[in-house]
Amino acid sequence: MNASPFEQNIIAMVWDCDKTLISSYMQDPLFRHFNVDGGKFWREVNALREFYGKQGISVNADTSYLNHILTYVKAGLFKGLNNKLLHEFGKELTFYPGLPDFFGEVKRLIEEDPKYKAFDIRLEHYVVSTGFAETIRGSAIAPYVDGIFGCEFIEAPAQPGFADSPEALIDALESVARHPERSEAERSCEISQIACALDNTSKTRYLFEINKGSNKYPETIDVNSSIAREVRRVPFQNMVYVADGPSDVPAFSILNYNGGSTFAVYPKGDVKGFKQADALRRDNRVQMFGEADYTNASQSWLWLTEKAKAIADKIVEVKQAAIRNSAGTPPTHLT
Repeated sequence: MNASPFEQNIIAMVWDCDKTLISSYMQDPLFRHFNVDGGKFWREVNALREFYGKQGISVNADTSYLNHILTYVKAGLFKGLNNKLLHEFGKELTFYPGLPDFFGEVKRLIEEDPKYKAFDIRLEHYVVSTGFAETIRGSAIAPYVDGIFGCEFIEAPAQPGFADSPEALIDALESVARHPERSEAERSCEISQIACALDNTSKTRYLFEINKGSNKYPETIDVNSSIAREVRRVPFQNMVYVADGPSDVPAFSILNYNGGSTFAVYPKGDVKGFKQADALRRDNRVQMFGEADYTNASQSWLWLTEKAKAIADKIVEVKQAAIRNSAGTPPTHLT
């Protein structure tokens, strides 16, 4: 009998970003930097579906903003926008109270408890966002997370024939650096293509990556590989998904269906946000909701930490049962 490759001793907390971890939208620093009216940009994005629809073209409403960003780059409104700048914008993100400290606190609650330590139970944090992965990487939360999944841009696209001569791409990048007389846009390697685009439905792909372990072992495990549930790295019942709204219903549904845990947050004092979160609970989209306040002993802190401990207790129970079942009956004296 083949042994399982994974101990299934990992708890995963998976987080949305905008309005879940931060109080605004991560694109705001981009608009401020280039003095662009963010409201106008989003109105244009919302009008893209109809605009292209008249041309017989169907666009993805969740990701069309990425192409519109590239349009702004080409038009000179986001001149010089590159991944380095997107990374720098991460420093301007304002996190909800208690963050990023909560990430470390809940990890310690699990990993330093002797009862859980005996079975090497650990907790990992992941961020899955339709926003910019590079901006999240540049933020205060980055050192606390085990994986960031988001939209990515390419600055120097592979050119025709590159597979036959991969050195050509390296030469091209070095050439840009060697020619200071070129325009700022050329020297800064502006973003020019979309490398990865997440929408509200494709977020679920990354739940399966975490579940199967393909995010940790990409060379060995493909997200589409057929893997028995009992040998996957992080069973869905060991996952908690935290997000703010209806756009996360596909991810909530995956977790609810497979025995995971779901939690919605809303801004403190926001009546509209409260009603939205309550509607998600009433519709059985989420199991619980609370204010986006992660300070010690807040409602969200209590629910999430207690949920993590409940999952850890279940892992201990399963491990102990397996040990008992593997041990034979000891010999006794005959009477």
